[in-house]
Amino acid sequence: MAVMKKPSVLESMLKRDRLLVGAGLAAISALAWVYLAYVALALQDMGAAMAMAQMGSWTANDFALMFLMWSIMMVGMMTPTAAPMILMFATINRQRREKEAPYVPTGLFLSSYLLVWTAFAAAATLANWGLHSNSMLTSMMGESSSRYVGGGLLAMAGLFQVSPIKSACLNHCRSPVSFIVNDWREGHLGAFVMGLQHGAYCLGCCWALMGLLFVLGVMNLLWIAALAVFVLLEKAAPGGRAISWVSGLLLLAWGGLVASDVLG
Repeated sequence: MAVMKKPSVLESMLKRDRLLVGAGLAAISALAWVYLAYVALALQDMGAAMAMAQMGSWTANDFALMFLMWSIMMVGMMTPTAAPMILMFATINRQRREKEAPYVPTGLFLSSYLLVWTAFAAAATLANWGLHSNSMLTSMMGESSSRYVGGGLLAMAGLFQVSPIKSACLNHCRSPVSFIVNDWREGHLGAFVMGLQHGAYCLGCCWALMGLLFVLGVMNLLWIAALAVFVLLEKAAPGGRAISWVSGLLLLAWGGLVASDVLG
């Protein structure tokens, strides 16, 4: 009688790819949020001394630290929203591995996805510098000090929320199966390009919402968390497009109130 070979520990672990990948994504996000909480608490403790120091011109160290902060913030906010796509990518590659077909590490897809948001972090750092240097922020990591800038950013985000571009990008982010079926690419380069492509759609969907941090407070942890939850609901909850439309109209109204100083 033939004796069935007992699966090795490694083989058993590989079959739990969704659990392992999901745990990895949760760990990455958690570490990012721990860092953000640490920075927010440190800024609170520094208080007035930090505010005085921030009145000066930026140094190279300021740029580096701000870029690091924005990069880690994007990792913490956007990794959970990409989880369905990343888990599906991991599952497909596990199935290919079991069939002894060519496969690639899921980390490659995730890395190129986060590379897109790292590029956004660089752009956000430059915007942060520009606004602060022109006295349009209350501090280096504060909110807008100009009602026109604040109202304009709110209105811009509101208009984008109801735009066709937003709709197209959001549909992509809400349809991982469609992306896998229509845009699958083979090999390591293919996985890297797929991550960039998905990241580009995700950026196209969320860039205006991320810009609201210049209105709400660059390091206001409560608003950062609220935005992260909103983006997740928009991408994963039923009626995501309706959520975008309602939020867009509310942002337009809010922007008008701020610009006219009704809320001031």
